[in-house]
Amino acid sequence: MKRLFAAVFAAMAWLMLPAQNHYTTREDISYTDKNDEYSAQRLKLDVHFDTEGNDLPVIVWFHGGGLTGGNKFIPAELSEQGYVVVAPNYRLVPGVEVEDCIDDAAEAVAWTFRNIRDFGGDPSKIFVAGHSAGGFLTSMIGLDRSRLAKYDIDADSIAGLIPYSGQVITHFSDRKSKGIGELTPYIDPAAPLFHVRKDCAPYVIITGDAEEELYGRYEENLYMWRMMRLVGHPDVKIYKLDGYNHVDMARPAHHILKNEISRILKKRAVVTN
Repeated sequence: MKRLFAAVFAAMAWLMLPAQNHYTTREDISYTDKNDEYSAQRLKLDVHFDTEGNDLPVIVWFHGGGLTGGNKFIPAELSEQGYVVVAPNYRLVPGVEVEDCIDDAAEAVAWTFRNIRDFGGDPSKIFVAGHSAGGFLTSMIGLDRSRLAKYDIDADSIAGLIPYSGQVITHFSDRKSKGIGELTPYIDPAAPLFHVRKDCAPYVIITGDAEEELYGRYEENLYMWRMMRLVGHPDVKIYKLDGYNHVDMARPAHHILKNEISRILKKRAVVTN
């Protein structure tokens, strides 16, 4: 009997041990061929990955900050969740123009396509997401094919675009440099709305409360959603997080991101089979 109790106790103790953690983060990996001092300093990324993972979905996460501030980070809600997470920095205004910020984002995503297998990621399952300025960059590189084509990557090979509260009219930092006010509606080729098309990756828009968001951010994204529907995009959605302002909406949005990744991958598997 004592041996039986000892065996049961040992089994229970083993079950209560925490699961072994195989996740790690490689920091400050250079992703650029640009060789000026500012690029060498800024154009680096972190990769959070499971050292024993294989063919995992990938999230490229662009930080916010109005294109004038902010730094790369791995969101806690996406850490150790079965994804490879790539968090790039990009150069900032006024050190560069908004066009350069977009180009940096495209270069970081191109690097991800070429290198993510080394971190257990599947290049056919790369999702691009970001908050605020990061949402703007997400939409620009996914909708304007020329941005990634410069780096010999087809934008439509992205598995999904999931911007959080990103501008879809011309970014306010860009309008400021052109003497156009923050509240002036303005659309040019540097605006995601300029590149509405039906054949881009699945496009999932998330915003905060209409009354709590910045500068009509929900309404401009609602218009973007409507235009994508009207041109015939087969997989475009919009979520409005009532009660959350522009900053606070990011945390609950991560839950939507994870659900949408699962949905898109399941839908693709059904179509493939």
